[in-house]
Amino acid sequence: MNETDIESISAFAEILSFTKLSLLITGVIVLGFAVKVIANAGERLHQRVPSRRLLIAQIVTVTSFAIYIIGGGYLFYGVVQPPKALLLAVSGTLAVALGLSLKDLIASVVAGVILLFDRPFQVGDRVSFEGVYGEITTIGLRAVRLITLDDSVVTIPNSKFITDVVSSGNFGALDMMVEINFHLDLSADIERAKKILYETAVTSKYVFLKKPVSIVLSELDFAQRPALQIRLKCYVIDVRFEKALQSDIILRGNEALKEAKIPRPFFSSPEKTHDL
Repeated sequence: MNETDIESISAFAEILSFTKLSLLITGVIVLGFAVKVIANAGERLHQRVPSRRLLIAQIVTVTSFAIYIIGGGYLFYGVVQPPKALLLAVSGTLAVALGLSLKDLIASVVAGVILLFDRPFQVGDRVSFEGVYGEITTIGLRAVRLITLDDSVVTIPNSKFITDVVSSGNFGALDMMVEINFHLDLSADIERAKKILYETAVTSKYVFLKKPVSIVLSELDFAQRPALQIRLKCYVIDVRFEKALQSDIILRGNEALKEAKIPRPFFSSPEKTHDL
């Protein structure tokens, strides 16, 4: 072993000394703890100010990214302090090795940064993606987590969102449009039914009255016979009450239509036919 090899080994050993490794591990733990503290503080803050829940969640996400990226870079260069010559020598080999072994992870991290700045959706949005519907809870370095309406947590790699289509229902707002469908017989008093369902919607405690309530009519086949579909469109005051609004309007709307004796479509079996 010549003198050059000995010097290289000594320099490498100095870079990865026990003291520096200990400082790196401690620094990573501190960064993780800092992100956890910020997340907990955001949780407590949005409980006190629920009207700013989505804004607080977005600030927490951006701050967490900044801690990981800026703090991690400063920690590495501040503690390891690699010589420029050694850094240039190993950067090419390291890049190839990481590209082959961690290409999916690196793609997700890069995609996470793109999601943070491009913002096709935000924390708190109700999104549909590849048949999964739920609320975005976190946008991390590697993956996005959303919670479905049946309280299941779904983890999706960030890279998936770069090439596939994702639909956001509220796009950063607390309110969101909700559509509830009712079906009537073609002989029904349409104007009366519209008035009943409109009043049902505007009197719900979950509806956001600063945005319009609209009714759209269409004809379709329902229960094997022609029927009229009434699509009631209104905005929920907070996306967390989406299903509560639907249940409230469906329950009270059906009761009101029944009391008003508005005819509804009924099922006719193939064996029995009814005159229309």
